[in-house]
Amino acid sequence: MGADAAPRDKRERSRSRFHVALALAGLMLLAGCSNHWGFGIAELPAERGWMPLPIGSWVLNEGLSADAMSFCPRERCAQPGFAALLGFDGNEAVAMERALSADTASLANAFSKPSEDALARARKAKKPLGPPKSTTTVTRFSDGDAKGLAVEIRARDASAKSAFAAILFAREGSHLALAFAAAGTAEAARRDAAATWRSR
Repeated sequence: MGADAAPRDKRERSRSRFHVALALAGLMLLAGCSNHWGFGIAELPAERGWMPLPIGSWVLNEGLSADAMSFCPRERCAQPGFAALLGFDGNEAVAMERALSADTASLANAFSKPSEDALARARKAKKPLGPPKSTTTVTRFSDGDAKGLAVEIRARDASAKSAFAAILFAREGSHLALAFAAAGTAEAARRDAAATWRSR
């Protein structure tokens, strides 16, 4: 193994963790394996259509914990969405804060990078993935003491369909708290992320 292999592996692991944290909607599938249901997010209550998701026994990476995850399905909500409150400690907190603090162009590239599964399927089929089917834009905002990221993913085809996510994060001592929300509009994503943040 070359001298630069270990740093490269470390960068790949950090990038992978970053992708997992930012693609939190996929966690719903992993969470289904859990036998512990969370208490939901206080400001995203059941009377507004939100349902808590399991958070207990699944583990993504050491140093990462989910305090709450909630989902608002289309049949219950005019604006469906997903929200999660995560926590990072130790080296994971340092790595995640550094990743989230990168310049917005780098963050947009990280969001739009094909998943490892997609790359593996392309390699197996011996076919290139082709040009990206969407564009990703990342902008910064703030909410009180929390730093924020707004993400828009827009299809390149004539439909111009789009999806939105918002992230709020801040240090609390050695702990990094992070609120994530995904929704059909930028306003809803920011609103739900703010509600999640206040509920921590």
